[in-house]
Amino acid sequence: MASGDSLSRRGVLWDLDGTLADSRDYHWRAWQEALGEEGVRVTEDQFQASFGQRNDSILAAWLGADADPAVVRRIGEAKEAYYRRLVREEGIDPLPGARDWIETLHSDGWRQAIASSAPRLNVEVMHRALGFGDRIQVLVGAQDVSRGKPDPEVFLLAAKRLGISPDRCVVVEDAGAGIEAANRAGMASIGVGGEGVSAARVVVNTLSELPGNAFELLVKQG
Repeated sequence: MASGDSLSRRGVLWDLDGTLADSRDYHWRAWQEALGEEGVRVTEDQFQASFGQRNDSILAAWLGADADPAVVRRIGEAKEAYYRRLVREEGIDPLPGARDWIETLHSDGWRQAIASSAPRLNVEVMHRALGFGDRIQVLVGAQDVSRGKPDPEVFLLAAKRLGISPDRCVVVEDAGAGIEAANRAGMASIGVGGEGVSAARVVVNTLSELPGNAFELLVKQG
């Protein structure tokens, strides 16, 4: 990217679950439904440890590496179908500060993407339910990459699709795997939630706590 225009661009790459919206309960209910149909049970601690990972990694940990691929696929597809139904039927609201920041960044000329470990259909359903519209220009989900977080592929692809150099991007994440992915991508990061995100450049409990110049400062610092 050598042009002056491309060098002036700035991008924000948003994680979705736990960062822009709290969909934890929907995921938990959907996993319980899908796993219960197969006679499988997991604890809330196991569920908590799965945050930020793709379904193939999650189910390998829960069912064992030698689990029948057909069973893994069936459970994963059922879970996501239940999850999307819950979002459509019950709706979902952005977390504190999320909508305000997306609006502000859009007004200030930042390009924005959702870069998630979730299946692409989930990302699309959530994006519509949250009502962010064209303020988010790019959506990247699990099917768009071959490796999940903490591999940086999802963030590098989102930056490429936005047309912005990695060093001009800021990642916003609530999971340690996502912060590691951002660091490996050479991107500044904001950790939301406090737990497991201490490696981020900035850590806050909620997005509404961020100072007004937080994103600008992170890009300037490089």
